[in-house]
Amino acid sequence: MSKNIADSLDFNKAREGLKDIIAETKLVYSPVFSQESGNKVYIKPENLQLTGSFKVRGAYNKISKLSDEEKSRGIITSSAGNHAQGCALSAQKLGIKATIVMPTTTPLLKVNATRNYGANVVLAGEVYDDAYAEAVRLQKEHGYTFIHAFDDLDVVEGQGTIALEIFEDLEDVDYILVPVGGGGLISGIAVAAKRIKPDVKVIGVEPAGAASMLKALELGQVTALDRVMTIADGCAVGKAGFNTYEIVKEYVDEIITITDEELMDAFLTLVESHKLIAENSGLLSLAASKKLNVKDKNVVCVISGGNIDVLTINTLINHGLVSRGRRFCFTLNLPDRPGQLTKVTKILAEERANIIELNHNRYKGDNKFVDVEVEISVITESHEHIERIIKRFKENGFEINRVF
Repeated sequence: MSKNIADSLDFNKAREGLKDIIAETKLVYSPVFSQESGNKVYIKPENLQLTGSFKVRGAYNKISKLSDEEKSRGIITSSAGNHAQGCALSAQKLGIKATIVMPTTTPLLKVNATRNYGANVVLAGEVYDDAYAEAVRLQKEHGYTFIHAFDDLDVVEGQGTIALEIFEDLEDVDYILVPVGGGGLISGIAVAAKRIKPDVKVIGVEPAGAASMLKALELGQVTALDRVMTIADGCAVGKAGFNTYEIVKEYVDEIITITDEELMDAFLTLVESHKLIAENSGLLSLAASKKLNVKDKNVVCVISGGNIDVLTINTLINHGLVSRGRRFCFTLNLPDRPGQLTKVTKILAEERANIIELNHNRYKGDNKFVDVEVEISVITESHEHIERIIKRFKENGFEINRVF
């Protein structure tokens, strides 16, 4: 069944239709991810598209193919954000009315960006599947033309144009790592890539807390997850697509899962090494690059999107710093006498730990009449550096309590 589906996909024609709306994002070689993985790692930065993600490819390819009658009814879709923006921009370019249903948990950045493209945004439910149900209800009520976020062959066809660009930049590709939500992106890339190079390995990467495609493959059928919990909101899909499942089981070589902690680490590495910003779902492929059991291969990691708000960026950076031992927060009790805090700051200065925050509270000590609690956050070099600081305080008679 899947091979018959795949045979209908015309990626070259789709690419021709997309030439005026997308940027051809060139591969970027990554020395740091290459060193970490033992392979030659290249980044495909779809976060640099106008809408901040790959989704505009499939959305425009689908909407541009609608009949005049379908366009006149207006379109509706459900999305956690990136497909929403792709549909909104495509509808705006083609002069079509668009209604987008998004989960209430969608970052405000994505909601506002969708509205800025002229779409009517409806917020409903906590996850994609809730928003999808509401979009289907509104579609039946108003007669809109529904544009599925991933389980549509025209959408899959548009996403697959990414593979054509990858092989134009790098002929000898051994592995392509692709984030997986509902499966539209990896379906298109897998079929297009294997038409070009049949022995290329296409690996899907899902959040550990939303591995709906992996579950479908394990059970041999599309099945809804009992729970979806991940910081990768763009891939928080509780049920894989039926068409995409059929394609994935035939064309995709493996599915890898990634924890939220691994995403945070990949975020910090990407920001520091490449000065690129990616959203959590977009980072899945880079986080998985260290999990391949191969060496000296050419590996392309697709960053699927970069729509992330500033508060989330701050949280990811702080978590990343803590996990790498580069930020250390602790409390200690001091006698409420002059000069005590100077002893603490002297130790930190000698250990070359830079203070970034210090709270001095005389009402929170163990003995509120004679003690003062001090909470200090410092920038450190590593976990070993933190252990040296802890040891130094003990040697000087201070007992510290680690906060993080």
